[in-house]
Amino acid sequence: MGKEVKTNAMRILDKQKISYELIQYECEEFIDGIHTAEKTGAPVEQSFKTLVVQGKSSLYYVLVIPIGEEINLKAAARVIGEKSIELIHVKDINAITGYVRGGCSPIGMKKQFPTYVDESARKFEKIYVSGGRIGTTLALSPEELKKVSRAEYADLTF
Repeated sequence: MGKEVKTNAMRILDKQKISYELIQYECEEFIDGIHTAEKTGAPVEQSFKTLVVQGKSSLYYVLVIPIGEEINLKAAARVIGEKSIELIHVKDINAITGYVRGGCSPIGMKKQFPTYVDESARKFEKIYVSGGRIGTTLALSPEELKKVSRAEYADLTF
């Protein structure tokens, strides 16, 4: 078997000596977070998705929320300090982040965008996020994720 191919997210975690668990699963195309958790055996309540939004100011923001929850755009806009925000279009994910839909990690995007992790992550010893490629999940402590992505905790869901 060949050498393991690392994603940007994994390289950054390794460089900063942050421990994480790598979970890989067979997947040819995008599947939603619930199905990803089922495939990996990760607890649904500890699994988080990465959303990218654009504010009225045209700036981009990264929001990390539980996979079973919906983003509260008004509350998130208030936290961020924007008049309003909206999700970026799926076709723009790669150009903005360097990642693809279903493989968008909050760690290691093309640029460092202001990042917010939902408050609910605090109650877990570890959470599961995309590893930067479809078929790759990373498990790490929410505090380590917050540190490496220079994030803040915020109330982002309904």
